[in-house]
Parts: sequence; C-alpha cells; structure tokens
Amino acid sequence: MRWKIDDIPVFVEVVDRNGITAAAEALRRPKSTISAAISRLEQDLGLRLLERNSRNLSLTAEGEVFYRKALDILEQVREADAIAAGLTAEPAGRLTVALPSAFAQELFAPNMPRFKTTYPKIDLEVVVTSHGLDLLRDTVDLAVVVGAQADSDLVARVIAAGQLVWVSSPAYLNRHEVGPFGPETIKSHVLICEKRYGLSRMPVHIDGKAAHVDLKTGVAHVNDPLVVRQALLSGGGVSLLPFRYVDPLIADGRLVEVFSNVTFDMAASSLSAVYKSKQHLPPRVRAFLDFLAECGEW
Repeated sequence: MRWKIDDIPVFVEVVDRNGITAAAEALRRPKSTISAAISRLEQDLGLRLLERNSRNLSLTAEGEVFYRKALDILEQVREADAIAAGLTAEPAGRLTVALPSAFAQELFAPNMPRFKTTYPKIDLEVVVTSHGLDLLRDTVDLAVVVGAQADSDLVARVIAAGQLVWVSSPAYLNRHEVGPFGPETIKSHVLICEKRYGLSRMPVHIDGKAAHVDLKTGVAHVNDPLVVRQALLSGGGVSLLPFRYVDPLIADGRLVEVFSNVTFDMAASSLSAVYKSKQHLPPRVRAFLDFLAECGEW
C-alpha cells in the first residue's frame, strides 16, 4: 500500500468540515500538519482529491469516489476495535440511501423521526430518485427499488410486497358505467398508469384465468405512483396502484376499488432494499435494513 492509513481520518475530517482550518481545529492539530497530510495522500495515490483555494474547497470526481471508500475504511476500523473489545459496534457515521419518491413521501418520511431517535449517531442523507441502482456503485450505501432485481453483484432483500388494485374516483364513476372488467374495456377507462406497468401485454388474471391487457397504447405513463393517484382523484379514469398508496383514500371514500375480478402477481408491487455484497455489513447499513424490515407492513 503506497499511502498511509493515518491520513484517511484527516482527509475525511477536511471534507466533512469543508476546510483545512476547521479540520485542524476539530483534530487539535496545526494547519500545516493537516495540509501536509492531504498533500502526502494525493501524492501517494497519484490523484488530486481536492480542489482548493483561499475561499473554497470541493472534491474532485476522483476525490468523491475515494471519500466514499475512506468512510468504509473508517467504519471497518471501528468495527475491528469493537470486536477486539468484545463489544457490538453502535451504528454510527454517514449513511446515504436512495429512495423512490412515493416511498420516501408516503412511507419513510412519517417514520424518519423514529429512526433518528433510535440511531442518533447515524448521519443520514436521503437521495430521492428513481435511479437508485445507478447511484449504488459509488454514491449511496443502500437503495430501495421497485420490483425484482437480477444483478448478481448486489444483495436484494424484499422489504414489502403488496397487491395491486384498480381504483377510480367517485366523480368518474358517477359519469361512466364501469362494469366487470375485460381486456376490451381498457381503452375506454385507463388513461394513465405507472410506466413500469405500461406494457402492451401486462399479465393479469381475469376471474382466475391468465390473460393480458394493453396498458401501453393510448395510455399516459409516469414514473411516480403519486402522480397517477392525483390524476385519479381529479377524475382521470381508472388505473392500477399498489394498495399501500390507496388504502387510506379507499377508507375515506375518495377512491373506489373497481374491477375486483382482475388480479395481479403480488411481486409486481414489491419493494426491495439493494446494497453491495459485503461479508461484514457496516452497522449503520444493517440498522437501516432492520428498520425497513420493521416497517414492512406500512
């Protein structure tokens, strides 16, 4: 190894404190010592990690990648210390997770205070995005994604699996006669759906028999179920949504379940937590996984 591991916590402190002066004060070391450690680390790595001038400091692209790895190194050191002392490491440190918008708004946000109370030493950063897997390689520690995952390099744990239901608004149903549903009625009632269900041959079961419906031709597609839900509340026809996002609205009468003779595979609305395969999972990631598992009935 060409670089000194003692320079890693100095580098992380400089990034976290957004400056050499602040890092020097936090570590109670001279600024010259901190600057020398950063310069030595960059020279040993053969990479420029920081762009800095008298006013600003920012990570280079290479520095961003190395910073994430540095956090992992420090976490492993803390775990090793805890194991050596015969203790269980308390979850701590920076944890970045990627969550889909609907999940973040409807399911995670109401429960986030409980997570912060339970794990006060975890510095949580939430990235709301539909591209969690794209960020997982270098940017985030864990991503919640929709549907089954086939990437063998990653570990996927199902955290919630629920049924899809057809729903519409009372206003729409008052204006349109919606009877038992067959494939031929899709054109007249389904105006919008989530993009992942927008298939020309979406598999369903009609009265218990396997069939397909066209949810592609003439149907508007969006990548957020809450947008579909709002469109339905505004009288925008019939669509399918995960039951977890419409249950309260059905209960208070703002949405009505229809086409009950048409059912879907439950896996179609599953949510999975996906993370990098590691023999020793950092306590902060394990804590978040356990938290999601506890909330699987949301």
